[in-house]
Amino acid sequence: MKSFCFLFLTTCLAATGTHAERGLSAHQANNDNSKRANSQTSAVAAQNTPTDAQYKIGAQDVLQIDVWKEPEITRSVPVRPDGKITLPLLNDIQAAGLTPMELGQKISEELRKYINDPQVTVSVEQINSRRVYVTGEVTRPGAFLLLPNMTVLQALTSAGGFTQFAKIKGIYVLRTAGGKQLKLPFNYKAVIDGKKPEENIQLQPGDTIVVP
Repeated sequence: MKSFCFLFLTTCLAATGTHAERGLSAHQANNDNSKRANSQTSAVAAQNTPTDAQYKIGAQDVLQIDVWKEPEITRSVPVRPDGKITLPLLNDIQAAGLTPMELGQKISEELRKYINDPQVTVSVEQINSRRVYVTGEVTRPGAFLLLPNMTVLQALTSAGGFTQFAKIKGIYVLRTAGGKQLKLPFNYKAVIDGKKPEENIQLQPGDTIVVP
């Protein structure tokens, strides 16, 4: 009888241990999935954040202006279409075409007229100036964030591919350069076949891809 009770108790403890291990494994799996999800989110955020010190601010970007110990001036401001931002004391100041560090130095110099030794930090909250546009016979026409070294083929992929009516041999890129509009051809079939790789150009801010 004692042997039977001992055997029964041992079996129950083993089963309990197995359930505990399964619960721990499931908990660890959930933690691993959460970590992977957080890692992927961080990676996407990093892609959308300008880390290059030479990034040039453009119109419609959103900037965070931090002035140490000056909460009245510290704020988030959009860059207007004319390339300027508005700050207390300084009114309008040119931002487009400058790096965040250059703009910070410029604001600091202007604030010295009113504040002793101002410490200014400028960061880019949103990149809205570096966009390209895909229009015409694509699944998802619209504006897309211009990623580093982005090509025409990559932008078309972001737009979800073509509709059944698309004339894939007659695609072109509209680009404004020197005040003039250029029309750059892109023969999708030829590029895919490796016959005209030179047409798969790197895009520039403001380019529009037209799929007739």
